[in-house]
Parts: sequence; structure tokens; C-alpha cells
Amino acid sequence: MTRKRTNIMVCGGTGCLASESEKVMRNLNLILKARGYDEEVEVIQTGCFGFCEQGPIVKIEPDDVLYVRVSPKDAKDIVDEHIIKGRKIERLLYTEPKKKQKVGKHEEMPFYKKQLRIALRNCGFINPEDIYEYIAVGGYEALGKTLTSMSPDEVIDIVKKSGLRGRGGGGFPTGVKWELARKQESDVKFIICNADEGDPGAFMDRSILEGDPHSILEAMAIGGYAIGADKGIIYIRAEYPLAISRLTTALKQARELGLLGKNILGTSFSFDIDLKYGAGAFVCGEETALINSCEGKRGEPNYKPPYPVEEGYWGHPTCVNNVETFANIPPIINKGADWFASIGTEKSKGTKVFALAGKVNNVGLVEVPMGITLREIIYDIGGGIQGGRKFKAVQTGGPSGGVIPEKYLDTPIDYDSLLEIGSMMGSGGMIVMDETNNMVEIAKFYLEFTQDEACGKCAPGRIGTRRMYELLNKITGGKGTMADLDALKQLAYMVKDSALCGLCQTAPNPIVSTMKHFWDEYVSFIKDVDHPRGEGRYVAKNKDVARGKSK
Repeated sequence: MTRKRTNIMVCGGTGCLASESEKVMRNLNLILKARGYDEEVEVIQTGCFGFCEQGPIVKIEPDDVLYVRVSPKDAKDIVDEHIIKGRKIERLLYTEPKKKQKVGKHEEMPFYKKQLRIALRNCGFINPEDIYEYIAVGGYEALGKTLTSMSPDEVIDIVKKSGLRGRGGGGFPTGVKWELARKQESDVKFIICNADEGDPGAFMDRSILEGDPHSILEAMAIGGYAIGADKGIIYIRAEYPLAISRLTTALKQARELGLLGKNILGTSFSFDIDLKYGAGAFVCGEETALINSCEGKRGEPNYKPPYPVEEGYWGHPTCVNNVETFANIPPIINKGADWFASIGTEKSKGTKVFALAGKVNNVGLVEVPMGITLREIIYDIGGGIQGGRKFKAVQTGGPSGGVIPEKYLDTPIDYDSLLEIGSMMGSGGMIVMDETNNMVEIAKFYLEFTQDEACGKCAPGRIGTRRMYELLNKITGGKGTMADLDALKQLAYMVKDSALCGLCQTAPNPIVSTMKHFWDEYVSFIKDVDHPRGEGRYVAKNKDVARGKSK
């Protein structure tokens, strides 16, 4: 990676592009040329820095200075003051909200201090459209190591020992899934990257694909070698045009250098990858629904068994992993299983990427070691609640997760701990709510989404989610009864126990968790005469129901 004496790195993620970062780049290049500095200074478009609330982001290297909320008109000052005169531009530095102090160095910013970037290691650091920059930071070394000095079983053993679990929501051990796929006797196998990121407020996978697409291609080739597949598929939603564009560029570059295709790196291993586009159906995040969609069928789940590792794409053994899972593979191969296993907790190894959104000061993408607490993410990294309001709850796991109230803020974030308090890791959505949020309305918001996204194959998903939403609509409209609350609770558990796939089995989680922690808000819609939409004319016919207990 050949860089000039100074590099101006401009965020080229979707969020910053929407805030005119391309115009910032254009102006920087024009002014550098006009000042005669274009031979010494290079403007580089990178992937997402993660600090989305403060975008567009511009970083000056090697000075390690990060400028926030940069507009096209700021380009002149960046060149004239910082590049030419060596002066920091104070007004573009981040202001730490608690101490009201400017932070001059990237590495000193509270947002980044507790982060550990593994999956996001290259995002904001390299040009995602230049394969040579990826190679310069160690890219494709893991693939070379795998193909020249390791057997497929040795690759699987390292992934198993690392403790890496699927980052798409289920948390199934990745090495075990690869081992199951390898054991299948078949001349044809497939490995699929699930890039169908559908959770509201989630943008983890999109940012990795936009900022470091070659890491996914490399990891898929390693996975293909491990399980015995010579074909890979990236299933990506068509609503991700920038990620698709950068993946297309990366595929072309990798083929040109012999890193995909026939006899990779002069070995007997051949592997290539196709892109397939989804239409934005949330249910296609479920692996069997995804495979059906890849085949051109209706995107709806299958009964299991058989599992995809036994009978998947066109009936052949198929291994499905999500983007973030793949992003961890090259570092694990290069640095070893023990290195990765030393990070995190006993049963949840490594790091997790979260899309931190909602009523928090520092909205953005964060990658933290497993075991960090919710409080540390929301207050130390996220900078606390907007407007100095009181924290009320955080929703983890997207529509499939549950709300977590204040008393659980010191819960360590790992797969098992979140399940114990009624939520889940999910793919990594984390939406923070303050005292102004009504939790019944929050539950209704998620149910509106899931009942709309349910594929309709099973009755609990097709009818049950719709009836739950109708009951919530009735309650929030001030027309509900205490009997409706009891019916809603019973229906939620029925759907959880009988729906076909993970989408609808977990769809009731927002209802179950909000009823458990915020029961009084449900009752207030029915009994509180001061509630803006409560009619105050209903009384509980059953004392147990009134106390929040189901029969």
C-alpha cells in the first residue's frame, strides 16, 4: 500500500455519502491541486468509521486527527490550515459531551477507547475498491496459508477451537457447522454468505461489505476449502447498492489476480462466488428461506430436518454463515485460535459488532469484546442519553429480541446472559429508548413489522402475529380490556411455541418482555383516565389478570 506523506481519509459509507462526503472529497482534490499539493497529499475514500452520528468523517494520517461533521465548504480550511500550516481546525474536532472538551486525537475519543476492532479492522482504514490496499494490510495471507500449509480438517479445527459462534443471531458454533458440512458425502457443495440484513436499525453487515469486501471473499474461499465446496454465493438485499457495487469490483479484482477462479494461488483448489439479490424480505434471513429465494422460489422456510448442511441449495450440502461471521475468519487463521479465544467470555468468544441507535448521543457502529456491559456501551461508548433524559430500556436483537430495563444495565453482553434476561444477541441491533418512549407502542411497532414480514407458510406466523398486532392496536387505541391483555399474553406464548421458523417463534419477544417489565404501561391504556388515549372505563374482572399474572 503506497501512501503519500499525508493522507486525507474520507468516509465513503452510505451514511456519510448521504451527507455529501463525495463533495467533500471532490473539493479536497480540487483545492490540493490548486495549491500544488496533489503530489504530496492523497485523498482516499474509505469504508465506515463507525461514528455515524458525527458524519461525514475525515481523518488526517499520520496525524491521527479526526474531523467530524465536515461539509464540502470545510475542505478549504482542511487544506489551508491543517495540510499547509499544520494547524488543527478546532471547530471540526469532536466535543466530548460530559467534559465539553475538544478531542484532538482519534485514539483518544471515548467512542473508540473501549472498542476492539476485528470484524471492522479495515473499515475506515483502507480503500475498499483497491485490492492492493487489502493485500498490503495482510489480505489474502490467510487464504495462502490455508491452501499451502493446512488441510481442510486443520482449518475446521482452528475455527472450532477459536470458539467463534454465528453472528447472524442463532449463535451456532461456526466450526461445528463447517465440520457437519464437510462430513456430507457429495461431489457438489455450496457455501453461502447471508448478507440479507433486515433488522430495523441494523447496518453491521452493510458496513463491512462497503468497507472491507475482500475480507468476505477471502473468508468464503477458506470456508469453501474447509467444507469441500467450489462454489460460493453472496445473498444480498438489492437495497444495498453501494455494497453490491463494491462487492462486484472486489470479485473482478480477485479473479484478475487469481485469488478466485481455477487453481487459486497455483494449487488444485478452485472456487468462485456469485451474487444473488434479495427483494428485502426479512424472513429470508432464515437460512432455508434464503436458499429457497436463491433458487428462485418463494422466500419461505422449510421444515427441519433435513438441515441445509445435509440438503440445501438445489438439494446439495450447503453451509450458510452471515457477513460478520466470515469477517472473523482471516484473523483467526492468521493469529490462531488461542488469540481469538482469549477475547470475550467462557461461552462467547471474540467481539460483537452492534449498530447503536435510538436515543443515544453517539449513534453508530461499535465493535466490543463479548462480556462488556450494556452500561459501558450506552454511556461510555454511546455518550449517554440524548438531551440528558433518563434511560428507560434498550432493545437488543431487533424485532426478535426483547427490551431490557435499567435494572439490567450491568448485564454482560454475551449469548447466554441476554437470553437469561429475556432478550437475545440477534444480529446486533441495539436501540436505546428514553423516558419519553411508551413501551406498548414500541411492542406494537415491532409487531407491525414482523406480521408484515411473516411469509404466511404456517398459521401461527400468518394469523397469530396479525392477531397480536390487532390486539395491540386495540389496546393503544383506548378500546382494550383487561381480558385483552390476558389474551395477548397467552397468544404470544402460543406463537412462540408453535411457529415454523425463528422469525415468528421470536416475534412475540417484544410483547413478552414489555409485559414483564412495563406491565403498568399496558394497564394505563385501559384504566388510567389521564392517559391521552385511555378511556378509563374498563375494570379488571380477574384480580390475577390485574396484577399481571396469566391464568
